[in-house]
Amino acid sequence: MTRITLVEGDITEQQVDAVVNAANSSLLGGGGVDGAIHRKGGPQILEECRRLRASQYGRGLRTGQAVATTAGDLPARWVIHTVGPVYLVEEYGERAELLASCYRESLRVAVELGARTVAFPAVSAGVYGWPPAGAARIALGTVAEVTADPGFGGGLEEARFVLFGRETYEVFEDVGRELGSTGRE
Repeated sequence: MTRITLVEGDITEQQVDAVVNAANSSLLGGGGVDGAIHRKGGPQILEECRRLRASQYGRGLRTGQAVATTAGDLPARWVIHTVGPVYLVEEYGERAELLASCYRESLRVAVELGARTVAFPAVSAGVYGWPPAGAARIALGTVAEVTADPGFGGGLEEARFVLFGRETYEVFEDVGRELGSTGRE
């Protein structure tokens, strides 16, 4: 059974098999989590992202999809890049499904890689404007649902949400308690 845990901290410092990057569609770095992962992970991540863009992702990675690269200098083996949706009230249903897809696809890639531990940020809850409680509900609910499915393969032991800032951590903690899906670390 996969443990779902919450920590307040810096995702670039997590000693896990795979770190999920809240990437932009270009895969070439940006701000927030994406920029931090590219800066701390070093040029190897960008080199692999450029190779991906030159091959099957010439137009970039679509929202809700996920792809892996090396983790470079990070204390992880892989970075799983996923592109979250920008929050738009008038398109909430479609956007919520895309956000859930980010977590499903990232878990699928993690299992394909053989990861036993994976660290997630709060995808789309920063500059993409997703309200933290809504982002937490989708993130925690999707990961709990996917990892509880008997058809979910692999040996994933822990899905860790690494939340930057006390406020975001507390929102995820409250939602996790409400859903009954998390433990603390």
